[in-house]
Amino acid sequence: MKIPFLKRIDRYIIAKFLGTYFFSIVLIISIGVVFDFNENVDRFTESHAPWRAIVMQYYLNFIPYYANLFSALFVFISVIFFTTKLADGSEFIAMISAGISYRRLLLPYMISSAVIAAMTFYLGAEVIPRSSIKRLAFENTYKKRKKNPTYADKVQLQVDTGVIAYMEHFDGIVKTGRHFSLDKFENKKLVSHLSATSAVYDTLSDVRYQWHLNDVTIRELRGLREKITHYDRLDSIIRMEPQDFLFIRNQQETMTNAELREYIDKQRNRGSGNLSIFEVEYYKRYASPLAAFILSSIGMSLSSRKRKGGMGFSLGIGIALSATYILLQGLSATFSTNAGMHPALAAWMPNILYTFIAIYLYYKAPK
Repeated sequence: MKIPFLKRIDRYIIAKFLGTYFFSIVLIISIGVVFDFNENVDRFTESHAPWRAIVMQYYLNFIPYYANLFSALFVFISVIFFTTKLADGSEFIAMISAGISYRRLLLPYMISSAVIAAMTFYLGAEVIPRSSIKRLAFENTYKKRKKNPTYADKVQLQVDTGVIAYMEHFDGIVKTGRHFSLDKFENKKLVSHLSATSAVYDTLSDVRYQWHLNDVTIRELRGLREKITHYDRLDSIIRMEPQDFLFIRNQQETMTNAELREYIDKQRNRGSGNLSIFEVEYYKRYASPLAAFILSSIGMSLSSRKRKGGMGFSLGIGIALSATYILLQGLSATFSTNAGMHPALAAWMPNILYTFIAIYLYYKAPK
């Protein structure tokens, strides 16, 4: 189907852009899989990892994760590769001589970038978080030989406004906690204290946050009066879940956007401390796809000039800039986690800096 406002030259550039982009992904990720397998084959053998798990659970989820992670690099390489070929063949000169403005030539680049941005956003927000659960589970079992935490000690969290829960020990396997207490405050004064020998999370109930409390004592404090009530068993709705007690490494990578936003809001309402890892991941999922527009503009500006040395110079500069962009993403996330930088600024900082670079190179590009 032809889009009315697109000319033949637009469709030609879009086909070149997207074709080179997907080809570079297949080529580089294939090389990455070979190197990763050679590096880890001894670990896979020693840990007796089944071949089905290696292929279906690890590498099948490895490919989309790293393809999306290095999408900025693939965009850069694609734009520089085919744009340099256009410039070397004097096709750019012919287009501009025919009356097509440099700004108009950006249109097919931006359309291609929009396709890539939409794809990477959907993958990063919905597909990859679900596949990362299997990938990380495989890595912890067969590659790193680390198991996810199954218990927690002395955990305190705010489950509602003025309501503080405390669990001396929680076993994630049987979803049971020992020595549980629930304190309710009004105007910074304790008005109710619940204590239970054990608290069991009901995994079969259709009701969320369903807990079964055993050997329960409730003390209600009203001024100088105190009422004490005992129960052998008490079913209660308490706004907490087993995963609230157990923090898993790289847990933010296994959540979809909606789950990540819900988790951040819930933990913030509970008064949890540093959530920057989760917040940076959330904002980065919106910032990273837009890098396709910025980097494709930079790549076009760098490689639209015909050079004697061919694409070597442009490709070298492009790879250096894209590698610096990826490095800056990691550094800004570290600044947010350890130096108190706002997570939104940390996620958007690479885009902000590279936007200025894109504007500068655009005005310096030959017209």
